[in-house]
Amino acid sequence: MPKAKADSKPAESRLKRKGAGAGRKQTKKAAKDPNKPKRPPSAFFVFMSDFREQYKKDHPNNKSVATVGKACGEKWQSLSEEEKAPYVARALKKKEEYEVTIQAYNKKLEGKDEEDGSDKSKSEVNDEDEDEEDEDDEEDED
Repeated sequence: MPKAKADSKPAESRLKRKGAGAGRKQTKKAAKDPNKPKRPPSAFFVFMSDFREQYKKDHPNNKSVATVGKACGEKWQSLSEEEKAPYVARALKKKEEYEVTIQAYNKKLEGKDEEDGSDKSKSEVNDEDEDEEDEDDEEDED
């Protein structure tokens, strides 16, 4: 019988307690630019790419991504700073390459912005041009 007491609570109060998404505002994310360069991998991810290949060779029947990730994490934790050094160096090299490409990308974006010249849309600029022409025509008639 005590179980019936617990079920006697209205479903609404249980939903409110669990926070069933009520009252959340949905915000639109800015569209991602597909041309933007990807961020460089960290030293761990550089290590993981090498480790993943080796692990697949050693364990060809393993299909679990979680198992590979767990083994990689354990191996990374067990490495000394000297053993991690080549991966850190490769990650730094990739980071430097990324910084060069992102600067070029940002300059390219700035170039597009400068072509526009202002915050006004092209239609607003065209409207102003037409207004100026209309005013010139009216002055000629006077």
